[in-house]
Amino acid sequence: MNENKDIISEKSIAKSPSKSEKNVSNPLSKQLNALKKPTIKTPVKTQKKEEKRASNPISAETSNIVARINNFNTNKTSNRMYAGYMGNTNASSHRVIDYAELVNNLNNTLSKKKTVYDLFSAVHNLFIEKLNNVFTAFGAFHEKSKCINIKLFNSMGSTYTSKLFLSDDTNPVIECFKNGSPQVCENSKFLNIPYIQQSPTLILPLISVSGCKGVMAIGKDNIENHIGLFSFIANYCALFMDNVELLEQTNKYANTDTLTGLYTHRGFQEVLSAELRRAEENDSNLSIIMLDVNNISKINRELGHAKGDEVIKLLAEKVKQNIRSNDKAGRYGGDEIAIILPDTNTPDAKYLAEYITYCLSCCFVDDVGPVKVSVGIATYPECSRDQEKLLILAEQAMYISQAKGYKEGMSAIVSSSDFNFWDDDALHSYAEVIAKRHSQLGVNFEEELVHKFNNEQIVSQNHLMELANSLASAIDAKDPYTKGHSTSVSRYSEALARAINLPEDEVQRIKLGALLHDVGKIGIPENVLKKPGKLEDDEWKIMKQHPVIGAEKVLAPNEALHDLIPIVKYHHEHVDGSGYPEHLKGDEIPLEARIVAVADTYHALISDRPYRKGMSVEKACEILKDGAGKLWDRDLVRQFINIAPSLSTSI
Repeated sequence: MNENKDIISEKSIAKSPSKSEKNVSNPLSKQLNALKKPTIKTPVKTQKKEEKRASNPISAETSNIVARINNFNTNKTSNRMYAGYMGNTNASSHRVIDYAELVNNLNNTLSKKKTVYDLFSAVHNLFIEKLNNVFTAFGAFHEKSKCINIKLFNSMGSTYTSKLFLSDDTNPVIECFKNGSPQVCENSKFLNIPYIQQSPTLILPLISVSGCKGVMAIGKDNIENHIGLFSFIANYCALFMDNVELLEQTNKYANTDTLTGLYTHRGFQEVLSAELRRAEENDSNLSIIMLDVNNISKINRELGHAKGDEVIKLLAEKVKQNIRSNDKAGRYGGDEIAIILPDTNTPDAKYLAEYITYCLSCCFVDDVGPVKVSVGIATYPECSRDQEKLLILAEQAMYISQAKGYKEGMSAIVSSSDFNFWDDDALHSYAEVIAKRHSQLGVNFEEELVHKFNNEQIVSQNHLMELANSLASAIDAKDPYTKGHSTSVSRYSEALARAINLPEDEVQRIKLGALLHDVGKIGIPENVLKKPGKLEDDEWKIMKQHPVIGAEKVLAPNEALHDLIPIVKYHHEHVDGSGYPEHLKGDEIPLEARIVAVADTYHALISDRPYRKGMSVEKACEILKDGAGKLWDRDLVRQFINIAPSLSTSI
């Protein structure tokens, strides 16, 4: 008997908890009880109260939502349970939901989300996991079109969209949005979405401190058991939407150029990074168009910067008018505008560029005439997979376009795929790009060139020789007095190697190594490299580092070039041990390095320098003879003197 009484007592407690227990176990009980009533039509007098509340949708209950969230996060207890029935009324389907755990999950999930779509998707997944919803729909209010844009997620993960206009007062979604009050419907036909499972539907307003942001609709059996919980989450979502909106506005102001209304350089880089990640994930193309106004410096100088700004604004307007909604444009530099074209190959990018240049050619600016631009295009992954390299290639193409346009007196369009990177004109343009950006990015032209050289896919020995020639020419071009030096030393070394009857493969190796013997000068400061007079002791120490730089930093990373390391590293060693970097003597110095040393010295002697004129062949040979056996290999000097008169000094 006592046992039965105890049982009855326990059941009574379970059914009728005390007030204090109610407050602990379900802090939203008042809200729950209030929200269970929408199934009953409200009398006229009550409706007036509802209308009055609609004029101020942010009720005391809603305004305390932040405090409630904080309360849930800081005061977690195992007693906060919300009991509901999932799908049927059998006791076996009974599921207990921990409020604190649910809010925690919501917090943790949403803290990682940055867009409203991510928010909606995460909330839906939470509903599917915890509450077994049939579907979850979210409607965001669009001010301009005066409509609610519906995004619906079903239990299978599919999404559907529809649009409901505010003029349709009979639609319960519109009624919910306007009145700020929940609606319970027998089915979901009012969403105007076909092919979804019909079920009882709860519609809740998304009310934040800034007003009603939209609605949330939940399709679920026995929905009345979860009205309080859904209301809480709806308000939580509304707050999140407010934060996202605020963040977007802040980012917009920070990343928007005031003159053109386009992205700033930083904003453009961020967008490009995101779009490249998407292109990689989807295995799709992405093109970059770079536009530069011709003669803008002359316009600014002769007509004033206000006129230059007018031209740039006109270019920006034409770009905005003609790009697609998913394309992005930014003011990349002072007079440069760049466009990101997702899912676009090179031919399609060229077509858009041609249309923009045509539109500009039809626009006349006072005192300037038709606006002409230089256009460069680079496409992912065809040209490069690296963001920085892709931008550099687009700029390089733009500079080539600029040179072509000036010659032809018109706008010109050039794609990075239209030219060989290693052509002289292309290399010159590449150097211009790097030189222009050096101060901003800390990018060194020669280092970038070497990087591309080492990452170039070598298809043959001839291909390697062609690339090495281009690299050597670009490095020699740093100093007009050393122009053609590497090429000449390579030719002299080849002739000397043949004169001593070395095998052909060895001759070719020496020829290539001689071509790159000074590649380490990329690491030498220009004030030392180009100094017209004699170097000071500390400057000379710096200069003497170039053989090691060339061997270890340029050649060593590329396994195919390892055979050339001895040539580059030891071509300044002397047979008496007075050379550098390791003071090797006699036969300790590799034969190929000794050959290049003789050829290198000879060309330096016959070439003009800032401090002296080039010597005659006879005089140079005399100096070589005097140093034979001390500085240079005696037998190699003798052989070289024999062939020197027959060697042309031309490049």
